[in-house]
Amino acid sequence: MTTKSSEVRFLEVAAVAAALLVFIYFILNWGFEGVIHARRTQTVPDLKSRSIAAALDQLAPLNLGLRKTAVEFDASVPISSVLRQDPPAGTVVREGKTIKVVVSQGGQTVMAPAVIGLPLRNAEMLLRQSQLSLGEVSESYSLKQEKGMVLSQDPKAEASIERDALVNLVVSGGAPPGGVSLMPDFLRKNVEEARSWAAGAGASLEIETDKISLFPSGTVLTQTPAADSVLSSDVKVTILVSGRKGATPTVAAKLFKYELPQSGSESQVRIVVIDKYGERELFNGVRKPGSKIEVPIQETGGSRVKIYMNGILVEERDL
Repeated sequence: MTTKSSEVRFLEVAAVAAALLVFIYFILNWGFEGVIHARRTQTVPDLKSRSIAAALDQLAPLNLGLRKTAVEFDASVPISSVLRQDPPAGTVVREGKTIKVVVSQGGQTVMAPAVIGLPLRNAEMLLRQSQLSLGEVSESYSLKQEKGMVLSQDPKAEASIERDALVNLVVSGGAPPGGVSLMPDFLRKNVEEARSWAAGAGASLEIETDKISLFPSGTVLTQTPAADSVLSSDVKVTILVSGRKGATPTVAAKLFKYELPQSGSESQVRIVVIDKYGERELFNGVRKPGSKIEVPIQETGGSRVKIYMNGILVEERDL
């Protein structure tokens, strides 16, 4: 009898506990729904093409949140701006809702190859390989480059630009016809060559000196106008010449050496040196795999040599 009475009492307690739990559940559920439905509704604004900061400013007064879920390339939408959103604009949501967005990385970028010194056809092929397009091609007379060779490019080599962008080139038209005078290239030559040319051409020559240059005294360091510029009858030429007083410092004259990889095919090799006076070309030519290139160079400190193969920078060295 006692055992049966205990079982009945246990069942009664269990039933009461279950009923209490059900009651608590409905009370809590009713309370939560009341809190949720007490929040005001808001219409999701259009965030496309807005910067993240602007999107946050637009959502804050509406008590809506923002979360970046992914990034994608898209040239039509500015970098770091909203590309897509979820929920879409116009959706009615409760305050506190988080709007998920995909952010644009802008257009895909590539590095412009170095095509100066290449034949126009080779330059165009290299641009295509680099996912770029040939833009405007203009022609300029040149004493330095043969007809059809690239003299300059815009954008410059190694510039980061959008894929499929246009690269404009200036191509050599060869030596000028009679009556057209071009500025010679006097860089790293002796000042006496410039004096002799100026006297024969009737040009006004102004000579400035750099007294701390490590180059031998009388070496032309810079010139204005630049080489191959068309000269007018009243042109004024200015050159900067090494003119350090006292004993001429020893400038380390040495051979710069570079060996092409053994594999592959013929490559267009261009070697340039960059120092505080600017950039000048040391070598430009086609060489077979495994070829060795040796060019004389004066080591003055603070210089850097860049080596390009088929327009692509493959190595840099400090001197």
